[in-house]
Amino acid sequence: MSPLHPGHEATLPDVDVVVATRNRPDLLARALAAIAAQDYAGVVRTWVVFDQCPVDPSVTRDDVRRPVTALDNPRAPGLAGARNSGVLAGSAPLVSFCDDDDEWLPTKITAQVHELERTGAPTSVTGIVVVYRDSQTSRVATRDELTLANLVRHRVMAAHPSTVVVRREALLGAIGLVDEEIPGSHGEDYDWIIRAARHGSFAVVEQPLVRVQWGQSMFSQRWPTIVAATDYWLAKHPEFHADPQALGRLQGQRAFALAAMRSPGARAAIMQTMRTRPRELRAWLAAAVALRVVSAERLMDLAHRNGRGI
Repeated sequence: MSPLHPGHEATLPDVDVVVATRNRPDLLARALAAIAAQDYAGVVRTWVVFDQCPVDPSVTRDDVRRPVTALDNPRAPGLAGARNSGVLAGSAPLVSFCDDDDEWLPTKITAQVHELERTGAPTSVTGIVVVYRDSQTSRVATRDELTLANLVRHRVMAAHPSTVVVRREALLGAIGLVDEEIPGSHGEDYDWIIRAARHGSFAVVEQPLVRVQWGQSMFSQRWPTIVAATDYWLAKHPEFHADPQALGRLQGQRAFALAAMRSPGARAAIMQTMRTRPRELRAWLAAAVALRVVSAERLMDLAHRNGRGI
């Protein structure tokens, strides 16, 4: 794979940034300010995609090095369709994503473009700082953690979508766009990062360069959507069924969601998880929720305070 540039600033590749948003103008303004403040010497073009809400043209900017364009989402409603709308609107050789409630640190794009050039990898990620209420936790993945086998077994939360920079040719080719069929777009980033790992290695910048606001996602406690999306992943990715630990983890998350929604199917889901992997902690947490020993919200709060999910 050819290098991104021969070393002169004038030949640095343009970067498209896709920001999907829905009725969060204050958070969006902060995210856009952080993108504009990148120390990258090349052009960073932002595509703000308004999903299921009116387009706000006031966010547009004509700045030569940091232009911003506002558009609507004509594709499937939801995060996946909105991200794809932004990708297809642009043409830069590099594509990145930033959630509207996240904030890039100033050196992010520069560090990732340099690492992509050095490694020739199709995709780059960085670490994150998880911000949840009054706590902050740094999560930084290593190169060894970002293998296909490990990503299937462990959902590496540090490989967050707001850290991704990917070559357009790979995104539109072997990796593919974000899957718009995932129920509620829940975990569309996890599905995508697994596909990216199938395609090649990652250029990892082992620094926390994105501040991620945890627990504000519209999906964080939509239990029926979580169950449906987990079923979708299990049907789509054979890798989960080849690894009992990975399968137990997903079954445990599904059982926890069923317990949280007081579903009569929770008991069977808990037992299924325990048969797959008796030591799976999520099954025991789901049982505690089903028995009303502790609430799902309390356990989610404790996990978020430590920069983790269930």
